[in-house]
Amino acid sequence: MATAISADSLYAQLGLPVAPTIVDVREDEAYRAQPRLLPGARRGHPDQIAQWAKSLPRARPIALYCEHGRQASQSAAQTLAALGYQAAYIEGGIARWIDAGHPTMRLRGEFNVPGGSRWVTRERPKIDRLACPWLVRRFIDPDALFFYVPANRVRAEAETLGAQPYDIADVTFSHRGPRCSFDAFLDEFDLRDPVLDAVADIVRAADTGELAHSPQAPGLLAISLGLSANIANDVVLLEQAMPLYDALYAWCKTARTEIHAWPKKTY
Repeated sequence: MATAISADSLYAQLGLPVAPTIVDVREDEAYRAQPRLLPGARRGHPDQIAQWAKSLPRARPIALYCEHGRQASQSAAQTLAALGYQAAYIEGGIARWIDAGHPTMRLRGEFNVPGGSRWVTRERPKIDRLACPWLVRRFIDPDALFFYVPANRVRAEAETLGAQPYDIADVTFSHRGPRCSFDAFLDEFDLRDPVLDAVADIVRAADTGELAHSPQAPGLLAISLGLSANIANDVVLLEQAMPLYDALYAWCKTARTEIHAWPKKTY
């Protein structure tokens, strides 16, 4: 019998190091009828498990969902378990996840999301151009690729690479009034979650210079500028920044009420 995981339990893990790899195994008709995904989900057709299973990380558990948590996801979980994966199906599927009020994101096939989207922006990233890739890889498209090029080459390289430009003027994924590119990604994918909203507040304040709007923004800015000063290769810089945003997200989700102080003398 397939192992189950509840929607609430999965949401508690979402975005944290303990989170499983999430796979949408709905039948095509159900997938088209409800064009939304759990955050960070990959797409795996239920009739092609042997092919896409090879791309799944074996070191992490797998959580699979279909429309109502029935045959498609339970069968996929059993198949993956037989292949040696730690696999479970999500009880009640995407329907129960939505009923519980947990976040979903809008399917955007025009950007190859999910399944290997490509994004390009200006070189020497500081805040937005690191925060946006983190957001995409963790919650929108785990297989996304990112490129950094000279500012005057972004549009041309977007055409050459088949990539979507971001964080430059007059494109979809960029600043909108006082809101930054991170906000644009949340808006375009209709990704609504209070924890990500808290991260967005910090990113926006740090990226737009409105440091008084968030007590954490000056720290994020200082660490980001320090990383940039130490790391000349932008791809390496992005990889080094990913744990920074993982930590920021974890703080917003689980540690905002925790304090740290020198212990009082008890003797």
